[in-house]
Amino acid sequence: MKRSLHVLLAAVALGAVVLTSTANAKELSVVGSWSSLPLHKKFEVPFWTKDLPADSGGKISVRMTTFDQMGIKGSDVFRLLSSGVFDVGMTVADYEVGDAPALQGVDVPMVATTAAQAQAMVKAARPMVDDIMKQQFNAKVLAIAPYPPQVVFCKGDIKSLADLKGKKVRGSGRMTTDFLKALGATGVNLPFSEVPGALQRGVIDCAVTGAGSGYSAGWYQVSHSLLPIPLGGWDPVITAMNMNSWNSLSPKMQQLITSNIKSQFEEPAWQAASGALKNNIACLTGNGTCSSGKPAHMKLVKVSPADIAKARKILHDKVLPEWAAHTDRKWIVRWNQTVGKTVGVQVPLN
Repeated sequence: MKRSLHVLLAAVALGAVVLTSTANAKELSVVGSWSSLPLHKKFEVPFWTKDLPADSGGKISVRMTTFDQMGIKGSDVFRLLSSGVFDVGMTVADYEVGDAPALQGVDVPMVATTAAQAQAMVKAARPMVDDIMKQQFNAKVLAIAPYPPQVVFCKGDIKSLADLKGKKVRGSGRMTTDFLKALGATGVNLPFSEVPGALQRGVIDCAVTGAGSGYSAGWYQVSHSLLPIPLGGWDPVITAMNMNSWNSLSPKMQQLITSNIKSQFEEPAWQAASGALKNNIACLTGNGTCSSGKPAHMKLVKVSPADIAKARKILHDKVLPEWAAHTDRKWIVRWNQTVGKTVGVQVPLN
């Protein structure tokens, strides 16, 4: 009953737009990721509302909104997509791990410290993600694009990773929350949009998100210290199409979408991510040149080799085994054979 109500409300919010066809055109209903963040503004909107319709010669038109504008949770996007409420949906892979725990393997914390490493990890995971999305959500994966590295914003003064012990910290995904628990912190599950208020009221002490996302959302106004350790990975956003909608397209249209989304959306988003952290830190701390706006003045906490070593030990000894414990073994074996070999990490198997 609850799921049916979510589907009905989402359909009403979207205007009940479904894939329709005329003799010469297809109209796609598209639901993007967080409306306030650069990934949506700079990459999702231009591709879906301008580039693709233009390149199709008007044979594809798009009606676009985002899940937060619809008033639904990011964790509901693919569930609604599988029900055919809309044609294309975008959300953070970590948001969907309640329905598909294997998706945690798309972005393991503390493994990738550069955009190139993160992209290699996602590329290795892509065939597995394709199968997970098809089996779990009846969906075709079109692209996987990154948010910036997920770093730590804290109220007050912190000096190292050890200072998170005993604090209430908003995690950016299940693995991050497991990591925080192993560190001695309390991981808190809180929507991105509610974090500034929670920090201001003292509901939480720290929060993990992308450096650029935190800058765009003004988290520097309610936090003081920035620990630029990739505690939450890169939070890749999966773009997927309902499989029935995909199969209704002609092979020519399928090829157009597949090739263009890679060259005009996915690859440019990764290229932008490669130099983003340096700029985002400059914007948050005033250390360096900020090209995104007026710089803030958070304290930049130096990440020590000891912090990195401690974090990776926790990852190997506690976080990855925890993931394996609640994920189908076949996905863990597959991850070890693909992503694990790429990044030099293996999940222990019992």
